[in-house]
Amino acid sequence: MLRAIRVLSSAERGSRPVVDTVILDYAQRSAQATVNGLKGGRFEITLGDATRLRTDDALLLEDGSLVEVVAAPEQLIEARAGDVAGLARFAWHLGDRHVAVQMLPNRIRVRRQPAIQALLKSLGAKITLIEAPFEPEGGAYASTHAQDHAHSHHRGHRHYHDH
Repeated sequence: MLRAIRVLSSAERGSRPVVDTVILDYAQRSAQATVNGLKGGRFEITLGDATRLRTDDALLLEDGSLVEVVAAPEQLIEARAGDVAGLARFAWHLGDRHVAVQMLPNRIRVRRQPAIQALLKSLGAKITLIEAPFEPEGGAYASTHAQDHAHSHHRGHRHYHDH
């Protein structure tokens, strides 16, 4: 099994040919994993905590070959607001809950969760349930596990993140 040693952006990879393609959901693109390619290859991804793979990235393997990364469709909530202030309000509430968010020009996407759907509806969002690739923002800490990260906020404490 070949191991990925680096991620190349689409610009870095240029027109170099790829030997295989992996279709990965958000969690798989944000963690260390062993994955199977569409052409039967098996690859180990252990690139470090701050690495997040995006569609059109390429994994540089230890033998010098490249594997293309494609984001798999996932069950998402797409929330729209009547104006930019509404979108900002949605983003603030989701960020306050440490929910990974994909920002688009006139809408926000999040992974489908009943509690988040109820929150967005309560804020006046126009909700559409979709299936699409999820490419959330990296956030201030650009952690690979920001979606599942949880901690409490207490008044007067210093807030450190160990990622």
